Amino acid sequence: MNNELRWIQRFQNFDDAYQTLGRVFERYQATPGDEIIQIALIQAFEFTFEIAWKTMKDYLEHEGYDGLGNSKQTVRVAFQAGLIAGPDAWMMAIAKRNMTSHVYNAVILQETIAFIRDGFYPLVTLLHAELRQKL
Repeated sequence: MNNELRWIQRFQNFDDAYQTLGRVFERYQATPGDEIIQIALIQAFEFTFEIAWKTMKDYLEHEGYDGLGNSKQTVRVAFQAGLIAGPDAWMMAIAKRNMTSHVYNAVILQETIAFIRDGFYPLVTLLHAELRQKL
């Protein structure tokens, strides 16, 4: 499959995940104390993050960048290429995603929700808008 088609197909999946995250985020804002909604927000964050970095990777490869093996490498190159701002927040997203995938703890849950609300959701919204313009 050529790189252009691959990144466009990946963006469509990213768009679906981003829209789902948006719907869950709206529900969370309406009922922030609902544990089920909190868990749904964490899950939506996890799969949106995964497809976001993979979309960045596919786009960058389409643009001619090589050596993008994992999420950290991709974030670094995406920052250098001007695709994203704030690589530290993306690195924090990697750490949060790794933690939520392996540990269930009420404190971690609340910290991750705060990060999603205050850091990740605005960050991924910017990425989504940037990539949409590049279609």
